[in-house]
Amino acid sequence: MTSDDQKYLKLCFELAKKGAGTVSPNPLVGAIIVKDNKIISQEFHSKFGEAHAEAKAISNAKEELKGATIYCNLEPCCHTNKKTPPCVPKIIESGISKVVISNVDPNPYVAGNGIKQLKEAGIEVVSKCIEKEGKELNKFFFKYIQTGMPYITIKIAQSIDSKISAVEGIQTWLTGEESQSFVHSQRAIYDAVLIGANTIKVDNPHLTVRLVDGRNPKRVIIDGNLSSPIESTVFNDGHRESTMVFTKINSNIEKISLLKEKGVKVFQMESNGDSKIKLLEILKILGNEQISSLLVEGGGEMFSKFVENNLYDEIIILKAPILLGSGVDSQVKVENLNLDLISTEMLGDDTKYVYKNLDGFLSNN
Repeated sequence: MTSDDQKYLKLCFELAKKGAGTVSPNPLVGAIIVKDNKIISQEFHSKFGEAHAEAKAISNAKEELKGATIYCNLEPCCHTNKKTPPCVPKIIESGISKVVISNVDPNPYVAGNGIKQLKEAGIEVVSKCIEKEGKELNKFFFKYIQTGMPYITIKIAQSIDSKISAVEGIQTWLTGEESQSFVHSQRAIYDAVLIGANTIKVDNPHLTVRLVDGRNPKRVIIDGNLSSPIESTVFNDGHRESTMVFTKINSNIEKISLLKEKGVKVFQMESNGDSKIKLLEILKILGNEQISSLLVEGGGEMFSKFVENNLYDEIIILKAPILLGSGVDSQVKVENLNLDLISTEMLGDDTKYVYKNLDGFLSNN
């Protein structure tokens, strides 16, 4: 890999990010075509079901492509059991002579076959370049395509002394505007946001994107006893049809019927011996619903369930410079977990810490 290869692939990463929130469950992909040391076309995959980045870059190029190099952060697709035509034949037909790729596509329908077909056509292929960065870019896709379950991030807002609320059962705003805008930006790129029934009762949240531009995520409510008030915002606003409720099989039939009449999707689940519904089974259902990324926003009991079952990939802690002294402790103690602190950033007066789960799927695959 040359320094130019690295430069153009990093540009592909930046292009690919423009599709965040709109291409799922597809991967984020950017493509750049270079000829005579000049970029002659660049595109990104912008929406699920629409043309892929490589195909768009080739179609929109204004110059002859014979002898050109195409850079893409993910191996071009070669399978036909999908919404759009494969990109490999288009690359071969275009006259492009070299393909530089960051990551091999983990999709079993591709998995090196795209590279194989390109090489068989006489095209030079350079692959596995800046792989770590490429995998991080497509962490949602890599986890989802290999496990059938979403990439899971736990987001916790807490005080400097690790309290998540001043008083049990009463909403406490801890973080500032910059942190709140950050949370909304995350909602815009995650497929779904998940909370428990207690958070519904205490906060009555919208779980929508309002402080930044972007699409609203689906809303997942885990409510084993179906105790959430029927008048809750998530069951009555204009986005209620994107709300999914997971409850026990023997939950209130009349309430289930009311929710379904409103357009809410209700899943009745078997419970464990302790009467708690099975988290892993919920995640499998979310995968079947093409949810490739999940942001867990509350509350404390829900955070601990994901951590105890090692069903998370990342933890984001937003720490406010507030000392509560007394209040509700965060049940997630990062110092007791096998985590890697990958970034620290100031958001106004708050500090954002991002940790990767070293025992998580992507850290070991």
